[in-house]
Amino acid sequence: MLNAADAQKRMEELYKLIKYHNDRYYNQDDPEISDFEYDQLSLELRALEARWPMFVQVDTPTQHVGGTARREFRKVKHDIPVISLQDVFSKEEVFAFVDRVLEEEPGAVFSVEKKIDGLTMVLRYHDGKLTEAITRGDGAIGESVYENALAMKCIPKEIPAKLPYLEVRGEVYMSTESFEAANRKQQEKGGKIYQNRRNSAAGTMRQLDPAIVAERGLDIFVFNLEIAEGKEFVSHLETLSWLSEQGFSVIQEPAKAKTAEEVWNAVQHIADVRYSLNYGLDGAVVKVDDLEMRKRLGMTSKVPRWAVAYKYPPERKETVIEDITVQVGRTGRLTPLACLTPIRLAETTVARATLHNQDYIDEKDIRIGDTVIVQKAGDIIPEVLCVVKEKRPENAAAYKMPMFCPVCGAPAMREQDGDGAHLKCTGTSCPAKDSRSMAYFISKDAMNMEGFGPAAVEALISEGYIRSIPDIFTLKDSRDKLIEEGIVGKEKTVDNILAAIEKSKENDIDRLITGLGIRNVGKQSAKQIAAKYANMQQLMDATAEDLMEIDDFGEVVAGDVTRFFATPDNRCIIERLAELGVNMESKSASKIKDLRFEGKTFVLTGTLPTLKRDEASAIIESFGGKASGSVSKKTSYVLAGDAAGSKLTKARELGIPVISEEQFMEMIK
Repeated sequence: MLNAADAQKRMEELYKLIKYHNDRYYNQDDPEISDFEYDQLSLELRALEARWPMFVQVDTPTQHVGGTARREFRKVKHDIPVISLQDVFSKEEVFAFVDRVLEEEPGAVFSVEKKIDGLTMVLRYHDGKLTEAITRGDGAIGESVYENALAMKCIPKEIPAKLPYLEVRGEVYMSTESFEAANRKQQEKGGKIYQNRRNSAAGTMRQLDPAIVAERGLDIFVFNLEIAEGKEFVSHLETLSWLSEQGFSVIQEPAKAKTAEEVWNAVQHIADVRYSLNYGLDGAVVKVDDLEMRKRLGMTSKVPRWAVAYKYPPERKETVIEDITVQVGRTGRLTPLACLTPIRLAETTVARATLHNQDYIDEKDIRIGDTVIVQKAGDIIPEVLCVVKEKRPENAAAYKMPMFCPVCGAPAMREQDGDGAHLKCTGTSCPAKDSRSMAYFISKDAMNMEGFGPAAVEALISEGYIRSIPDIFTLKDSRDKLIEEGIVGKEKTVDNILAAIEKSKENDIDRLITGLGIRNVGKQSAKQIAAKYANMQQLMDATAEDLMEIDDFGEVVAGDVTRFFATPDNRCIIERLAELGVNMESKSASKIKDLRFEGKTFVLTGTLPTLKRDEASAIIESFGGKASGSVSKKTSYVLAGDAAGSKLTKARELGIPVISEEQFMEMIK
């Protein structure tokens, strides 16, 4: 049993974790954990809040839904708050819900429906015409995506019933066909492959260009009628039937149930067909069908008392580890991969799963020939959960990773930083490292050579056109041969790649520094370096002590940078790039003449009246300051706008000055 101090500490940890994962899911469309794992965190926090109410934070995520409204879209207030349902995870909880409802409303009938894994959207109609489309946002205020809704063929722009006002709620999703088509297009242009249909749908709906929305073929299932002025309904299922007549795609095959057993059978039926559908599900919704009964049952302070959402656990299956191979990454890290007897898991065929490192293999005692239980973490990444020991072959031996690189044969050694759990190739010219290093060099985060992807890099390496980074800039000399052989595509594709390569020569040096793949130096660190040094020569000559003058650069990062440039091969690469016309001068360093914010760190939170966040960050950096994403004791100012959240609260707790956009503009006059 937790004491008060431990409970408060754990609650603070959960607040940070859940807010972080909310941001990843709702605002960045890039979740790091599965829905199931997220739900477990929320359940733990709710239980602690009930037991220790004196420690509940004002902005607790258990009282809010969704993310924050994004800056690029107009904010719209919801007529009816878009709230979530109570989540349940077991048969017992489903039975308890049904029994409670039947005790209060003995004649209740339930609708059991598929819970679509997508993006919630509210549609508004005036006199039969579509006038607005709004995302969930934070539940009270969403974003207008009206122009994007107009680009979706599945949304009726006008309906037969000319009611003064109609509001419906649905879930935008990406079908299997649309998802596969979008990924084919990404592959053709060498872009990043989408891993998850829900994230793809959400990211597409937040595009500022409606043409992209139209191209990706999003769909919507309408699952609730919110407001219908001038028309009365008795039941929820009646509203769905009427909405279907009006041209809406409504939730498919809702089941009617009168007992807890019937409800559970309907929930299980949805589970049985879940992976045969051409759209994603993350659960089943159980609702009271009678609308008057819903009003009588009412709500708690957080959720309706007339509905629950049953969440399915991640699908798990048995398979056999046929072999273990080792993959070499861009930095030379050796990662063991389990080669599995292929199985169908969460919509896709799974034949491989990462085993991370030797410590992970030892901890789970994983061996070649073992029968293992596999699931997809976050319904995306296959992982081995455990070994079925009773099915282990008698001759299965403990697996040990090779102490040499499987690609170039160089010795492998344990990494010196972190927990030392990973092996690394020590070879100076390993083809595997070269391929991944070059793919990173041309990527969007680095030199941004649009249309030039990893597959093209591997093809050019295998055919002998490029052996090192500088060779990329000599490809123009082989244009005719590349077109003739079709290694990376036809004439138009080749010319687009060559044009992107030429254009990249003009990049500021922060992109070049990023692309070099210096250990512990990412985009932000590269920008800080480019702001301090006028050119690459100055950077190559810098000492560790010089580099440590950069904000947040400690001994580790400074040592990594100096070691990189102390290596003769790396210096040769820089010299050759300069000879080939790649820019070596810092454009950002030359611009910083007024250093009034030097040594100052700003944190931005909320929506500013006129400035976008990236605009404000650019201004701060142009005066020698730093824009950070989190509040700490080192923060100099918090620049706060509307709907500022936990960062503002933390700033006040730490006594950090909070300024408005108006005050900020005064500071830069």
